[in-house]
Amino acid sequence: MKRVATIPSRSSPNPAATLTIRMAVSADSEALGRLAQLDAAPRPAPAPMLVAEVGGELRAALPLHGGRALADPFRPTVELVAILAERRRQLAPPPRRPVRRRRLRRAPRPAPAPAHAHRG
Repeated sequence: MKRVATIPSRSSPNPAATLTIRMAVSADSEALGRLAQLDAAPRPAPAPMLVAEVGGELRAALPLHGGRALADPFRPTVELVAILAERRRQLAPPPRRPVRRRRLRRAPRPAPAPAHAHRG
């Protein structure tokens, strides 16, 4: 079972509501569609997404590999989207450092043979 982050939410009037950050699953498809419709956004493509739930209700989503966030415009979601963006940053692979290739030293070239004067 995957671990999820669950913390009390300050954006909910109910102090018992909790915030859960997790990866979206296929069962979230309908809720993501509703969220996109509320946000006047196209329905998200089937791609890995992080979602934020407050009290079991999907409030925001963010594609894992970049793209626009979806958020419920009728709820306070600015902090939720920021949390999702930070989690996405944490899950991203570290930036690749350019590989520095050491140049092999070439053996010195032999000096050209002296040109002999031709007597003719």
